[in-house]
Amino acid sequence: MHANRYTIGMLTRRVFVGAASAHALLAAKYPTRSARVEPLWRSPDGHPNALESTDEGLWVGEQVSDVAYLLDWKRGKVIRKIQTEASNTSGVAFGGGFLWAASNGAASRRPARPTDSETGQVHKVNAKTGETVARYAVPGGGGVHGLCWAADSLWVTTLALGRLTRFDTTFNEISHIPIALDRAHGLAWDGESIWCMFSNEYMIQRLNASNGDVREVVQLKKGSDPDPHGMTMHNGVLYYSDSGFVRGGGAHAGEHAGYICRVHLG
Repeated sequence: MHANRYTIGMLTRRVFVGAASAHALLAAKYPTRSARVEPLWRSPDGHPNALESTDEGLWVGEQVSDVAYLLDWKRGKVIRKIQTEASNTSGVAFGGGFLWAASNGAASRRPARPTDSETGQVHKVNAKTGETVARYAVPGGGGVHGLCWAADSLWVTTLALGRLTRFDTTFNEISHIPIALDRAHGLAWDGESIWCMFSNEYMIQRLNASNGDVREVVQLKKGSDPDPHGMTMHNGVLYYSDSGFVRGGGAHAGEHAGYICRVHLG
């Protein structure tokens, strides 16, 4: 049987409606909080796709240059700059004495480098020199969008498996939890729960770190808030980054493309 345009259109509409309905049900089923997003300052290179909170400052992973910057919390002033060997950086964490960088496949917006990876990898990086100490393949293959250091372990968005996976410092799996939506991106830790940004839905979920149960939902404003990518939490406050690229096929990237933003929960 050959599908005609009408059949394909109906199937596409059903998938779209199904996804939209699932999104609506998710928002209705769990406690949902609104958010006011405050753009703070633009990252040094303008393509921040990864954030990690530390007491010393905010680590920012740049998607094009693959530089990791440590910035001060007040004005975004550069404290330290490290050139990593990652490519298409899309997640960064700091812990266990190392910087961790999510290499989301080969770079497409700069000239290729010998150290670029063709598939998703997590790099264990010397935080002073930028030297890659080890490279680990992402379980299930495919891409990786977010990292987070929590409770002496590394959380990773293992997208092909539909999970958030927790690893030790030599990348042995400790545990994992399921996720219900696509394009899991930035991760954050509040000492008890793991927070996950779902970029397509402009939605943040607070998840039970033991079984993945959704504890609450934070809904951003799609189309008006900066495009969400990397995320972290500092002193109980969520921050996220707009990677600075054109979103959803639009004509421009938005007024606050490349900005680090603070989230005020309603």
